[in-house]
Amino acid sequence: MNRTRALTALAASLLLATGCSTYDDHVQSCIKAVKARPASDKTKPEPCEPLKEDDYTLIVMSTVVDGLGWTDENGNVDPNKMIQTTPSP
Repeated sequence: MNRTRALTALAASLLLATGCSTYDDHVQSCIKAVKARPASDKTKPEPCEPLKEDDYTLIVMSTVVDGLGWTDENGNVDPNKMIQTTPSP
């Protein structure tokens, strides 16, 4: 029994030492990659590969909306800013 506990503890410490990335780490890396790529680049950056497709889409859309100046200082969509920056037909 003690041998099993020792092996379990060793395995856990090895996992911690190798720096296993969490899903949140992947999300943060993806956000940085999407913001850093040129506007004309529509390919999915490599750091975004581990993400669910819906999460990747939300990151891209959030980056676009933020880039249009439609968000307030808290990152929330501000309808007034949308009206101010939308060109008339």
